[in-house]
Parts: sequence; structure tokens; C-alpha cells
Amino acid sequence: MGDPKKTKKHYERPMRLWDKENLEKERVIKTTYGLRNKRELWRAKTMLSKKRNSARKLLAMQPEGRAKKEAELLQSLARLGVIDDKASLDDILTLSIEAFLERRLQTIAWRKGLANTARQARQFITHGHIAIGGKKVSAPGYLVKKEEEDRIGYYGKKMVIKPVEKPKKAEAKQNEGKGEKQEKGEIIGGETEKREKKAKGKEEKEKKQGEPQKKDGEKEKAAEAQEEKQEKEIEEKGKEWKEEKEKGLEAEEGKKQGQEDAEEKAAGKKPEEEEKEGEQ
Repeated sequence: MGDPKKTKKHYERPMRLWDKENLEKERVIKTTYGLRNKRELWRAKTMLSKKRNSARKLLAMQPEGRAKKEAELLQSLARLGVIDDKASLDDILTLSIEAFLERRLQTIAWRKGLANTARQARQFITHGHIAIGGKKVSAPGYLVKKEEEDRIGYYGKKMVIKPVEKPKKAEAKQNEGKGEKQEKGEIIGGETEKREKKAKGKEEKEKKQGEPQKKDGEKEKAAEAQEEKQEKEIEEKGKEWKEEKEKGLEAEEGKKQGQEDAEEKAAGKKPEEEEKEGEQ
């Protein structure tokens, strides 16, 4: 029986988990439908593979023994709105994963205009703002039946959604290009876009590297000019100091000579006075 807390997996992982093409395709689908993780995508893939396997088995059986099972399978898928009422088993084999993802409550609420984006629709559902026939449904992955599609609306008060701002011309052109790529099934961010991004990144790096070099050159020139000014000022100050020193030395020498002259005069007067006193 197993532990009721640990339920079995409802999805199967791909055989080549790290295949580049599969990873990019899954990334595009995940972003367009606002899926939370890859498990939700794998769950839809396993559901699709199971339906295809059952259709192949029925085609291998005889028409008499498969009539009842074939009708049940076609009715179940028609009830979900995946196929038309007049579809056959061959139509089941041509189904894609988008057929099941379009029947999720999250995508239908987004397509009906109850939210601006798929992620916003997911948030409204998990917060309990979306209901089916007045009953609140909080599972974004709920597969809506064809009968329930017209009964989807807000739970309680109507949500006030801000209108999406119109992008500028350049942004609008980019978004149009991205939308066309998504419609054609092309991968966003191909080799050409990567190369363009790399080239732009290199140009920006070169510009950024060139700007600091210019700034460094200007700084060096300014520093050299300041050094020259400082050297000139030091030389001028040195000259002034030498001139002042020379003037001071000359003044000191003049003072010394004056003192010596005065001393000599004083020394000459004394013997003359002594001679006069002797004569007397």
C-alpha cells in the first residue's frame, strides 16, 4: 500500500536531462506559461505520453474490441477541451504538450484577461482570488473542463488590475521580434544574439578601460605640473634665503669692522694721554 504521506511521482524525468536543445525549449515553455518549476512541465509531458500510449495500444487492437475504450478516451479528452468532439485516435497522436498547458487554470485566467501575465494569474490563484462557479480554486495546475471555462471569474470582490504600460518604439520592436520567434517555435537568445551581446560587451569593456587610462594620463600630467611648480617655488625660496643670508653676513661683517675700528681708536688715545701726563 505504501505510506500515504509519500505519494508516487506523477511525472517522469527526460532520459537526457542536460540536453542543450531540450533545456532551451523547456525554458521557453516555462517562461511563456509562467510555470514554477520543471516538474509541472514534466507532469504535462507524462500525461501526454500516457494518452499517446493508450491510443497506440487501441490502434493495435481490432476495431470490435476497442470501440468502448476508444470512446471513453476520446470523451475524456474532449471533456477537457484538448480535442474536438469529432476527433479520432490519430488526432491524439498529433497532440503537443501545449494542448495540456493551455487547459490549466493559470493559462485560462490569463487568456480571459483576469490577469496581465501568467505569473500574475498564478499569484491570484494561490492567494484565493480566482473561482470556478463561485467556488474558490487555489491550484494553478487544475485542468479546466470545457463546461467550466465560462464560469471562471474572481472570488468575491473584483480585482483592480493596472493597465500594462506601452513600451517605447525600440522596446516594442524588440518585443515584436521576440513574439514572432516564440510563435515560430524558435529559441530566444540564439547564436546570433549571443554574438551581438558579446560584441557589445567587448566594446563597453574597451570603452571603460579607455576612460580610466585617459583619466590616469590627465592625472599624471596634473601631478607633473604640480611637481614643477613646487620645484620652482623651492628654488625661488632657496634664492631668497641665500640672498638674505648674504645680506646678513655682510651686515655682521660691517658691524665687526666698526667695532674693530672703534677699539683701535680707543687703544690709540690711551698712550697719547699717558705721554701727556708724563710730560706734565
